[in-house]
Amino acid sequence: MAEEYILLDDIIKNHTERMMSLRKYYPFFSIMDGSLNQFRGGEFKNVDMGYTVLAILRFFINENSFNDKPVTYKEYETFVKGILRDGFGLVEDTEELIRFIFDKIRNNGRAFEMPFYDPVNKEMKLARVRLIDSVVKEEDVVYSITEEGIEFYLSTKEVKDKSNITTEQLLLEKLIRSENFRGSIDVIERINIEVSQLEKERREVMQLLLSDVHAGAKAVDEYMDKTSVWFSEERKSFAKNRELVDKAVKKASYSGGSQTIKDVNRLQNMLKLTIENHSMLIVRAAELSKFSDEMIRRSRTRSLKNSFDFEGLLRRSMDSDRPDIMSWIVEPFLQIRRDKSLPISIIDSIAVSTLDDGLKGERKEELKADLNYRYDDEILSENIGQNFAKLFLELLKRIRKWKKVTLEEYLAILEVKFGKDIYKNRDLYSFLIHLAEKEHYDIGVMIESQETFLEEIVVHYLEPELSDYKELSFRVEYGEKEIELTFGEDEVAALSELTFVEGD
Repeated sequence: MAEEYILLDDIIKNHTERMMSLRKYYPFFSIMDGSLNQFRGGEFKNVDMGYTVLAILRFFINENSFNDKPVTYKEYETFVKGILRDGFGLVEDTEELIRFIFDKIRNNGRAFEMPFYDPVNKEMKLARVRLIDSVVKEEDVVYSITEEGIEFYLSTKEVKDKSNITTEQLLLEKLIRSENFRGSIDVIERINIEVSQLEKERREVMQLLLSDVHAGAKAVDEYMDKTSVWFSEERKSFAKNRELVDKAVKKASYSGGSQTIKDVNRLQNMLKLTIENHSMLIVRAAELSKFSDEMIRRSRTRSLKNSFDFEGLLRRSMDSDRPDIMSWIVEPFLQIRRDKSLPISIIDSIAVSTLDDGLKGERKEELKADLNYRYDDEILSENIGQNFAKLFLELLKRIRKWKKVTLEEYLAILEVKFGKDIYKNRDLYSFLIHLAEKEHYDIGVMIESQETFLEEIVVHYLEPELSDYKELSFRVEYGEKEIELTFGEDEVAALSELTFVEGD
C-alpha cells in the first residue's frame, strides 16, 4: 500500500512538469491535424505538411540565428516556393497555399493553447506556445522564430553538420534575451552534458590509438573533422552569451527580485564553468592530434623490415618476367670488400662461446687460446702483402730484362699474366701509390734496411727471391700524360705516366 502511495505521489508531482515539456510538440501536431485535404478541394493533398513546417523552422533558425537578421514575408514566400517546387513539383498558383501554411504556423497571430489537468491544484490549466513572433520594424512586419520553436526543432533532429553545443547556444541566446533564466539554466546543463560526451569520446579515441594505431588514426581524423568545424563558432557564441549574462546580472541586481538574482548568478557561474570545460576540450583535442602524429611516426619506424625477402623478390621477378632484377642482389656481393676489421663484440663472443646446453648444467672448462687462429683482417693483410710482392717481383724481372719499362708496358705484362681482372683489383693501385713514394730503389740496400711500408712487405714476402736482385737498382721517372684503364666498356681508372729505368 505504501509503494502505491509513493508511485501515485510521484505521478501527481511530476505531471505538470511533464506536460510543460510536451507543450513544445503541441503546435506541430495541431498543424498536422489541419491537413491540406480540405484546402481548395484537396488540390494540394500531396504536400507533406510536416516536412514543410520543419523546413520553414530551419529556414528561420538559419536567418535569425546564423545570419542574425529577421525574416520578411517576401523572403519566407521565396523560400517556400523553392520547397514546393523542388519537393512536390508545384510551380504555378502557389501564393494562396503559401499564405495558408504561414497562417497555420503562426496560428493566425495567436498562441497555440494546450489545455491540461493539474492534479496538484485539481484544476485545468492552459499552456501557451508560439513558433513564430512578429514585430513592426520601419513600417514593415518582420518575423523571427521563438525559443519554443528552436527548442522544438532541436529536440526532433539536429541541424546537419552542426554541433549540439552550437545549436543549443542559439536557444540559450533566445532565452537570455527573453529573461527566461530558469530555462537558460536547463540549456546550460544540456551543453555541459554535450561537452562531457565529447570529452568521453576523445578518451575513447585515445585508448583506441594506443591499442591499434591504424584504427586509432582513422578515429582521430573523424573526431577532428567533426569537432574542429564548429569549435571557433562555439567560442564566438559563448562570448556573446557571456556578455548577455553579464548584462542580465547588472540589470537583475538593480531591478530583479531575490529569486531572479539567484537564477542569474547561478546561470553566470554555470556558464563560466562550461566555457572553461569547453576551452579545455579544445586544448585536449589539439593534443590528441599531435599525439596521433607521434604514434603514427613511431609505428612507421617499427614497421620497417630488418630482413630482406629473397623469395618475394624472386616471385616478383618471375611475375614481371624480369630476371635482371636478381642482379640487384648479386652485384653487391661481387664488389671488393671494403672492411678490414670485425667488431670487438664478435671477437669476445667467439672467445667465450660454448656449445653446451645450459639446461644440462654448467660445465667448467679451462679456456685455452688458439695460437694458430687468425682474424679476417690478418688474412687480408697477408693477401695484400703477397700481392705487393708478386707485383714488385714482376717489375724487377722486366727491368733486368729490358733496362727500361714504362707503366703502360708493365700493365700489359700484368694483364697477360693475371688477366684483365687485374684492373679491378684495388691492390694494384695501392701498390703503385706506395711505389711512387720513392724516386730510387736499390735492392741491396733495401734488403739491409727498409724505409717504407712497401719495402718492409716486399722484403718479408720475397726474402729468398730478392737476393737474386741485390745488385739491381732503378729509378722512377714521371711523365705528363695519363693512361686510361678500361674493363670492357667501363673506364676503371686514369693513371699518371711512369717509367722505371735501371741504374742510378
